[in-house]
Amino acid sequence: MALYLLIFAVCLLVVGGTVLILLFSRTPRYRTEPEQLLALFDKALRNEVTPTEWNIVMNYPIRHDDYLEGVRRRAQHVMQEYGRHWQIAQGKPLLNDTGRKELTALRDHLDAHHRLRQRRRGSGDP
Repeated sequence: MALYLLIFAVCLLVVGGTVLILLFSRTPRYRTEPEQLLALFDKALRNEVTPTEWNIVMNYPIRHDDYLEGVRRRAQHVMQEYGRHWQIAQGKPLLNDTGRKELTALRDHLDAHHRLRQRRRGSGDP
């Protein structure tokens, strides 16, 4: 009987500890930041990004910043409209010339917006 109570207590402790850990731990979150998008756009413009790397970042919704979500959606649209995934294996660019121009404009706009936000934070303005 003592052995039964000991095993029951150990199992109760392990299960209870597991439940407590699960209750107090949060689901991991991935937050896409402007620097990550800028780096990805730069790699895409230098023809160094793979379709998999592009899709990992671009297919994950950005819920913490509406502006970044708009940029992500616009970049997705540029890739759908002007992307050439099948030519990567041949060493050719991921985007055609029009797509590269649009992605460059989007990248420059995001960079300017990000620098403006940083300047506002540095000066203490809301």
